[in-house]
Amino acid sequence: MAGRPRGVDDVVILRAAAEVIGRVGPAGFTLAAVAAEVGLVPGTLVQRFGSKRGLLLALADRSVTDTDGLPAGLRPEHPSALAALVALQVGWAAPMATPESFANHLAFLCTDLTDPQLHERALAVHRAQRGAVEALLTEAVQAGELLGGTDVPALAGTVQAITAGAGLTWALERDGTLAERLRRELGAVLAPHVPPRHGHDLEES
Repeated sequence: MAGRPRGVDDVVILRAAAEVIGRVGPAGFTLAAVAAEVGLVPGTLVQRFGSKRGLLLALADRSVTDTDGLPAGLRPEHPSALAALVALQVGWAAPMATPESFANHLAFLCTDLTDPQLHERALAVHRAQRGAVEALLTEAVQAGELLGGTDVPALAGTVQAITAGAGLTWALERDGTLAERLRRELGAVLAPHVPPRHGHDLEES
């Protein structure tokens, strides 16, 4: 890490901060740990973000931006709206691919829930995710991948709830990978709303 140039973009620093969060959790998250990850001195991060809290707020703001941008990046890779939906949920969960990283990110979420500024940003991420899920479910209804008359807002809420619950259950049971668990649980939630001719496509997503 020490060989990296000092002129590191903020985006790189924020990605490194997310990696450090997944690795060490709130107790081990320091400016020094993030600085070491990108080959900078802690003072440089102080100059850019002001403090550890400033870095966390910047990371939260970046999370909102990334959440808004991910659906558009994934959609061209998946002709099926439902396949794109599953890939989206798996992609959002990718930083929590081990039980340890899941626990560390969950610990930070607990901090978000008690800090007004962090909660505001966490809620913005949640709402952006809901909007993306609803958009893809609407596409799926229009394309005949979901039954006509499907209550899209209600199903979107269920998708989000199942995604969150599946992660926690997986972290406890540690059976297979998180991606596998998410695909299985999402398939079970969506299956009653899928016309028979599209069932095979959902299984392959």
